[in-house]
Amino acid sequence: MTETGSSGNWRMMGACLSADPDLFFPISAAGPALRQTEQAKAICSGCRVRQECLQFALSHDQLYGIWGGTTPDDRQRYRRRQRRRAAAAAAAAATAAPARPAPPRKRAVTV
Repeated sequence: MTETGSSGNWRMMGACLSADPDLFFPISAAGPALRQTEQAKAICSGCRVRQECLQFALSHDQLYGIWGGTTPDDRQRYRRRQRRRAAAAAAAAATAAPARPAPPRKRAVTV
């Protein structure tokens, strides 16, 4: 949920709202498209809903366009890092020594 009270309203608060949508969907990753990508990222850099936009792109597997100031390659690298971290954590948990039980407590003897 965002500060607007709805998880979908973040789009109406985006800095990109008044920008040309084509700017956020460059047709290549070279030549004039590099300048286009940098312009789109510059708009995103000051956006107050950048995180919501990025989370939307990640959770909906957006393969194209600039979302939350990231390119498709940026998002792919992020997902790859997340998978590696999860795999490393799972491997560490699987190889960790089992916890030793606590020693029995000594009871006071009453006579």
